[in-house]
Amino acid sequence: MPPKAFANAREALALIPWLQAVPSATLDALAEQAMMHRVPAGSILFEQAETPSFAQFLLTGCVDLVAVSGGSTSLIEVVQPIDLLLPAAVLNRQPYLARAQVRDDSRLILIHADAFRSAVTNDHAFCLAVLACQAAQFRREVKLARGLRTRSAEERVACYLLQLLDGAQADTPLRLPLEKRHIAWQLGMTRETLSRTLASLARHGVRIAGDTIMITDPGEFRSCWHLDPLIDAPEPIVPLALGLC
Repeated sequence: MPPKAFANAREALALIPWLQAVPSATLDALAEQAMMHRVPAGSILFEQAETPSFAQFLLTGCVDLVAVSGGSTSLIEVVQPIDLLLPAAVLNRQPYLARAQVRDDSRLILIHADAFRSAVTNDHAFCLAVLACQAAQFRREVKLARGLRTRSAEERVACYLLQLLDGAQADTPLRLPLEKRHIAWQLGMTRETLSRTLASLARHGVRIAGDTIMITDPGEFRSCWHLDPLIDAPEPIVPLALGLC
């Protein structure tokens, strides 16, 4: 991942791991049509139904993709760096299907949409990188759909806690990384269902205090619930090697 400070857009583009095979000339051309953008938490990057003017690379921070319907909103996905924000809309000149709202202070590269499309059209390596990014995004959505369709509410919540447990230090409480309503949206349930499900896991040693969770016997908890790589594994962006195409 790029460092948190960048001299300019060209430097940042060069440090994106999945653009390493893209020729310098293409990155130079993209950088000429790009700008660095620092945005505070709570900012709206674009609205649902807006037609893209820029391709947006998220370098640091966190962005929520939110579906808006009337006066209500639902979280679709949490985008982590380094990723492109809804590139299909940029490529196809179509409206965004969701709002992008910054959760944590973020840095982005904004590239004029025409320049982005031109690079995809004219540079094989850049096209493969964007294709790999979209493939990873598609697979994340399929994994989410699998989880919603094949797991009960209790299984979804338990596996969510397992992932937090795997990333935490031993014998320390787990702190929920999101508001409960956001976790509920991500797991395909209401906030009330999430609260009831967390309470039902007390029989497996789950204790809740606000946004902190303690699992009294992590070993026993892991024996009851199991992560599935076809649902829970991370989805890296890995472009095809040029020589294999």
